[in-house]
Amino acid sequence: MQLGLGTGSTAKHFVELLGERVAAGLKVVGVPTSEATRADAQRCGVPLTTLDEIDHLDITVDGADEIDSELNLIKGGGGALLREKIVAAASDRMIVIADDSKWVPTLGKFPLPLEVIPFGLGATRRAIEKVFADCGVSGQMAVRKAKDGHVFVTDGGHWIVDAQLGRIADPASLAKALSAIPGVVEHGLFIGLASSAVLAGGEGIRVIERRKP
Repeated sequence: MQLGLGTGSTAKHFVELLGERVAAGLKVVGVPTSEATRADAQRCGVPLTTLDEIDHLDITVDGADEIDSELNLIKGGGGALLREKIVAAASDRMIVIADDSKWVPTLGKFPLPLEVIPFGLGATRRAIEKVFADCGVSGQMAVRKAKDGHVFVTDGGHWIVDAQLGRIADPASLAKALSAIPGVVEHGLFIGLASSAVLAGGEGIRVIERRKP
């Protein structure tokens, strides 16, 4: 089986458990969504490949920062949203694993990450503000900083702007509009990509499948 390997604390646990299964004889090959996940997979003995070497993935397993009832997601809290979306889009199925706190009635409380080109950032931010106004949302934007206080740089060499929107009534329309801005490389709205979500809570595990259109 060909697997997309997500990024973040929950996905890290999955990679570690997958490594145990590989050691016991499970035959898989993975495509990591970040350099951090690549290092984890190599440490755990999970064989790796790239999307240049294979033409599709059977399943991607990844976490999420927010999940709504339509299984639309906000992702990118760990800064890997671009590679995560490329891998998810190349997969037959995307399974989200998360704790119950990530399940929300409406997306937006978690800041929406926007991966941007540093060049012309002022113009890009103005274009983002216009899109927000057109889509009926608003909120403060800030360039993400790393733990050392310097600007956070993604694996692709880009910056991330986090937007505090509070509530996104129509995530699909906002996603489409943001994708049309030249300086926005990618955004953290994952629309129609997740097939199912496995949520862990105080009452155990529940699995939610995306409703068919």
